[in-house]
Amino acid sequence: MTQKREPTVIARTVTRTVVPLILVTALALLFQGHNLPGGGFIAGVLTCTGVALTYVIYGREFLGRELLGVEAGGPEVLEGLPRLYARLFAVGLAVAVTAGLVPMLLEFPFLTQAVLFLKGVPVYGTFEVASAFAFDLGVYFVVVGGLLTIVSVVGAE
Repeated sequence: MTQKREPTVIARTVTRTVVPLILVTALALLFQGHNLPGGGFIAGVLTCTGVALTYVIYGREFLGRELLGVEAGGPEVLEGLPRLYARLFAVGLAVAVTAGLVPMLLEFPFLTQAVLFLKGVPVYGTFEVASAFAFDLGVYFVVVGGLLTIVSVVGAE
């Protein structure tokens, strides 16, 4: 007979405080990735860390039902949350491949980067938009989708 463990108030409070900080840091790394160290991979790993912490403290059902509006899953491997994560993986792969192939359609080498500078943007002044961000975004979705699929399927065991 196993007892159901409830997380302590401290663990729940720390999770509520730390997870948003992890997610904001992940987004910052994602947005700076095409210019500085960081990018889609490390941002995806950090996002998965925050979600895994939520899994551990609040449970898989809480994340699916309360935060994402999806049933956690059933007897099938790719049902519920894992199916959502697998779709995220597929979308990310499509975005990353498209980001690499578009330059080839324009007769440039694979993954050639283009940069657009928008001047006069309020708060920023000059805002740089790089096509490499699309690839980073695709990698981010692949990492988040892949790792969360693994965490969700293993967590259901």
